[in-house]
Amino acid sequence: MEKSYKYDVKSPKAEEFINDEEIKATLKYAEENKNNRELIESIIEKAREYKGLSHREAAVLLDCELDDLNEKMFALAKEIKEKIYGRRIVLFAPLYLSNYCVNGCVYCPYHAKNKNICRKKLTQDDVRRETIALQDMGHKRLALEAGEDPVNNPLEYILECINTVYGIKHKNGAIRRVNVNIAATTVENYKRLKDAGIGTYILFQETYNKENYLSLHPAGPKHDYAYHTEAMDRAMTAGIDDVGCGVLFGLNLYRYDLVGLLMHAEHLEATFGVGPHTISVPRICPADDIDVNDFSNAVSDEIFHKIIAVIRIAVPYTGMIISTRESEKSRERALELGISQISGGSRTSVGGYADEEPEEENSAQFDTSDRRTLDEVINWLVSLGYIPSFCTACYREGRTGDRFMPLAKSGAIQNCCQPNAIITLKEYLEDYASPETKLNGERLIEDEIKKIPNPKVYNTTKEYLKKIEQGARDFRF
Repeated sequence: MEKSYKYDVKSPKAEEFINDEEIKATLKYAEENKNNRELIESIIEKAREYKGLSHREAAVLLDCELDDLNEKMFALAKEIKEKIYGRRIVLFAPLYLSNYCVNGCVYCPYHAKNKNICRKKLTQDDVRRETIALQDMGHKRLALEAGEDPVNNPLEYILECINTVYGIKHKNGAIRRVNVNIAATTVENYKRLKDAGIGTYILFQETYNKENYLSLHPAGPKHDYAYHTEAMDRAMTAGIDDVGCGVLFGLNLYRYDLVGLLMHAEHLEATFGVGPHTISVPRICPADDIDVNDFSNAVSDEIFHKIIAVIRIAVPYTGMIISTRESEKSRERALELGISQISGGSRTSVGGYADEEPEEENSAQFDTSDRRTLDEVINWLVSLGYIPSFCTACYREGRTGDRFMPLAKSGAIQNCCQPNAIITLKEYLEDYASPETKLNGERLIEDEIKKIPNPKVYNTTKEYLKKIEQGARDFRF
């Protein structure tokens, strides 16, 4: 007889803090109230306090069928994002180290049974070449990615790669923050990642529905639902302040997964006093050996953008990430509704930055929709009135975890973020930008610096900008 679990937000057990009965009751409540104008208006008013919503309140907003209130919701998502994060957009790039994998995930071309994909693993010399290529594009923040394979990709290999990346200084380039997206592991291994100086530990749940999770992960270590779902608890127990959650929308019913994702955020905050530093919103997309038509729960653009708005309203303090899986058009709408980090000039192959991968050697995890260069993405953001930011100051100043969250929740983080974004954009314009991007970026800086309210911060920022023009680098508040 299967064990019965009760919902407990502080429980260390996955099936109690992500409780199936609670999710189903929440979805039933949302369905019953999707046209309850009085309730929905009260939830929106509560959200205007910028303190977030419960998973049940968020589920009601997601199901809302009243067009005028949906428009209010979208406007509020934009307002909250700009209140807390301003108009800045943080840039990063993924670096795939290896696609060797022992898991059987049916939605991922890295699955062990795929004999078509070209298996690759970067040597440390390869990592150096790729890192220099990324630095020469202008990147300062990387997300390292690797399949799960204890023989080909042991933790020692990941740690060596982190050390290699941090050790490379090329011209004015430097990777200042390395985030890591690797398989669930032990507390001891998370301590080793912490000691290596990682920024955020990222792990996607893929889906919170246990039954569906088990069928999507039929073989390999990732089949263990509880071990995977409880990974963030082990990471935070090990001292990693910043963790990044996400689901792969389209694998399961999106309503279920959104509620599960928000319950996970609530659990981390209730248990550790710190919710997720980031939430990512990838959607299932084509890849080698993967046909999206095999997944009946694929999410439309309209629903996808509503999901983003609801997450921004429900978890206002979290950074929200969207990748090059999405098209330029989709990303533009997502930026309006709450996204604060995007990748640019990305490759989803193993390597691929130093030299483009030949077609016959395809090692990519998924096809990218937005294939513009980083410079084109920067120019696009500037044209939309956003401040492209390469800032890593909070991480290097120790403003992480429970030191970051109060600043984010109050909006006070902007006192650091606004000038830091301007300074790092100036570095990019001086070192890497095309003439058109530099011209447009300088105009943006000229406008944005006038908006810094603190006279001391304003004067210091002006001083830093002048020093950058004279060749100095790496200033931060």
